[in-house]
Amino acid sequence: MYLTRFRFNTARTGARRLLTSPQILHAAVMQSFANVPALPDGNSPRVLWRLDRNANNQVLLYIVSPDRPDLTHIVEQAGWPTTGSWDSFAYAPFLDKLTAGDIWTFRLTANPVHSIRTRDGEPTKRTAHITVRHQLGWLLKQQERAGFTICEQPKELPRPTDMDEYQVVVHDRRSLDFTKKDPARSSKINNVQILTVTYDGRLRIDDPDKVRAVLTTGLGKAKAYGCGLMTLAPAQ
Repeated sequence: MYLTRFRFNTARTGARRLLTSPQILHAAVMQSFANVPALPDGNSPRVLWRLDRNANNQVLLYIVSPDRPDLTHIVEQAGWPTTGSWDSFAYAPFLDKLTAGDIWTFRLTANPVHSIRTRDGEPTKRTAHITVRHQLGWLLKQQERAGFTICEQPKELPRPTDMDEYQVVVHDRRSLDFTKKDPARSSKINNVQILTVTYDGRLRIDDPDKVRAVLTTGLGKAKAYGCGLMTLAPAQ
């Protein structure tokens, strides 16, 4: 497994093209591998990616993948071809040292959704959580299955609402709207709408194996479009 980081040169036309279309960026990421990655079965490592738009106007692309990627084509389109590059790190040593009880800061961009049924007898429909409260609730519901617990705020700090109970911030809400060809009917174009949010916070590892699975297979839906990739960093 590899963790890769690349910085976009946002002044370039190619960068703007990639950053405004999750479908085009997904294709560019997948083209970074000489051998086409096998289709994931839900339990095996897969190619995950995420865009981080930082406060200093840096836009970073993170990729977690079973194989080391070659981002030459992305550098040529959207980076600094003569002075810029990308960094890839072996991920296994980091994953192997995860231990129950450890505290980490985390970042996750996800597509928090739930299934609803408007009428009895109708099939359920996947719908995005719109409010911050429900988006946080979605993350809290993932905890047990994902093997971690979101840290609570220290008891001495005020908690005006239940939203202030946890050490997590929900931000950077974005609506992605694009078209996609129907693989079953090549002439049909589907309109796709995906709501994404980013979570920054602190967590405690309860089950290291489950957390390793989340870090390598993703969390939630819309993984092909920049969702599901969680990264950890040492807690301050």
